Amino acid sequence: MYKNYCYDGSRKFDIKKVSTNETSLCDDKNLAKEKLKENSEEMDALQQKLYADKKEGLIVLFQAMDAAGKDGTITHVLQNLSPHGVYEAAFKSPSSEELAHDYLWRVAKKVPAKGEIAIFNRSHYEDVLIGKVKKLYENQAHAERIDLDKVIENRYEDINRFEEYLYRNNVRVIKIFLNVSKKEQAKRFLSRIEEPEKNWKFSASDYEERTYWDEYQQAFEDAVNATSTSYAPWYVVPADHKWYMRYVVSEIITETLRDMNPKYPEVTPERLEEFEKYRKEIEKELKK
Repeated sequence: MYKNYCYDGSRKFDIKKVSTNETSLCDDKNLAKEKLKENSEEMDALQQKLYADKKEGLIVLFQAMDAAGKDGTITHVLQNLSPHGVYEAAFKSPSSEELAHDYLWRVAKKVPAKGEIAIFNRSHYEDVLIGKVKKLYENQAHAERIDLDKVIENRYEDINRFEEYLYRNNVRVIKIFLNVSKKEQAKRFLSRIEEPEKNWKFSASDYEERTYWDEYQQAFEDAVNATSTSYAPWYVVPADHKWYMRYVVSEIITETLRDMNPKYPEVTPERLEEFEKYRKEIEKELKK
């Protein structure tokens, strides 16, 4: 099924050859919405077990061009999850404090504990996307020994090691690239401009970033190819149809949770005996 969208290092990603508007897994909008609802309910049940089990954490990471639908997807796909053990971390332009540290510092602070799910709205990949396109690293403080020509290459290596470290320490990472077309982005920008209730979503910087479209497409392709691994795969999801995109994302997350196979902790015979004592005491109180 959605494995066609998966990149785990076994094949190359060519952004020019993948469709942004295909709906091969479900071309019925109403059926896709129904499946999304079913997946959301299953995710909720699995998340509750994960929280109780406390053996493994999960990061669901979203990257995309502006207007691809990150916020809406996070809301629609994950709205049924309990607030216990689930949180969103949004990584915007780094603060002065964050710039004073290594670029993974702010991300490491948001890594979930065992039993938790962290939703990364953007992530450490910003440093090999906008950081690469705009060459932001050239104007950031650095030691003289740093070879600026190798910064991005080194960051790919850092990211792979970081994600492998997380996997070896009970935290899974699934990375989702919502792949929207330039034409569809233009339509969504116009919607933001023309519809008053959406005006707040649009800014001049959105259009400025659009002028770097080709450079960003190459940066995404390079990042996916450099950091696709079996322990932290990328999923390139067609994003021109929001209803389809949300359904596919729900499939990816649900299947990952199934594979994690969390279980409610087993109660020992000794604990059951204690429960029986408590039950009797509570029943006595109720009879008074």
